[in-house]
Amino acid sequence: MQFELNEDQALLKSSTRELLESESPIAQSRAVMEDNPDGFAKDLHAQLGELGYIGILQTDDAGGMGAIAFAAVLAEMGRVAFPGPFMDVAVAVRVLEDCGGDTAAKWQQAAAAGEKIVVLARGENMTSADDAKVAASFAEGRVTGRKVFIPFGAQADALLVETQQGIALVERPDSGWNATALTTLDHSQRFVSIEFDDAGELLCEAGKASEILADAARRSTLGASAVMLGCMESALESGVAYTKEREAFGVPIGSFQGLQHRAADMLIKTESTRSAVFRAAWAEENDEPDAGYLASVAKAWAGPSSRFVCGQSIQLLGGVGYTWEYDQHMWLKRVKTFESFYGSTRASTEHVLASSSHINA
Repeated sequence: MQFELNEDQALLKSSTRELLESESPIAQSRAVMEDNPDGFAKDLHAQLGELGYIGILQTDDAGGMGAIAFAAVLAEMGRVAFPGPFMDVAVAVRVLEDCGGDTAAKWQQAAAAGEKIVVLARGENMTSADDAKVAASFAEGRVTGRKVFIPFGAQADALLVETQQGIALVERPDSGWNATALTTLDHSQRFVSIEFDDAGELLCEAGKASEILADAARRSTLGASAVMLGCMESALESGVAYTKEREAFGVPIGSFQGLQHRAADMLIKTESTRSAVFRAAWAEENDEPDAGYLASVAKAWAGPSSRFVCGQSIQLLGGVGYTWEYDQHMWLKRVKTFESFYGSTRASTEHVLASSSHINA
């Protein structure tokens, strides 16, 4: 599939790259990963809110920019292994808008402006990040139960908790969250589990909530695929650049046919992922009936493809590719972590196969 961004989208993409290269190059991402306990720079998150980025998934009336712009921005963030809850907050902002009501509107405005961190709390299965049966409940103004793999949950000002009764908003208690850190391969990610017995407010009931959460899951799947695409782009470019500089037997190693074949395979994987991601983004933006199917196609393909490309980038560098000082490990860790979350490769593949039978029928 050939796909070109329109003028506004292309401008957003280029301006985002300039912003990230200035404010959060990969060297800065490394510093945040190593030294910042929150896992992201709060002042930069606030800046993204001021610039309108965090509200990117809102409807047009609320100032949103659409799913294609969302994918383009996240691909740029993937290029620098951008740390932080940007994608999760952007998805939560749209959930708040879809829920409606005064409380949701208040938090939607604050989160979109970068003033508050709001993320979803859905998972309950410690052995898998994919959807599972919901046991958490809301009764008499309180949320009880346990949620796991909450992205940047310890840093959140409020959580949108999926319960049997619907989506409940829980503000951070004065004593702080009862959170336990869950370490992943990617040091820049901050997943936690939280035990809830806290006051909350039900924003929408179960029937409406299931539709809203399905939309949120689809957008998260698309966003994660776009991040993985950006990681692939940088891993490919960095690896190829190294082969042009490193010499063996008096010539650049990039002149060796074996490495050229390897780089060609990496390019094919990257470009095919780009096609899948932006096809899914176009379907999402245009409310196509197969948007969910295409988002799962993109994620099912992006997972193993990005793992291959980022892994091969390490191989192109040889022995030094495995060292901490080079950036290759940052892209590989991000894609391997994202492969398990926001619709794992297995869950996405199963959804594609199930949807394909329905579509072909």
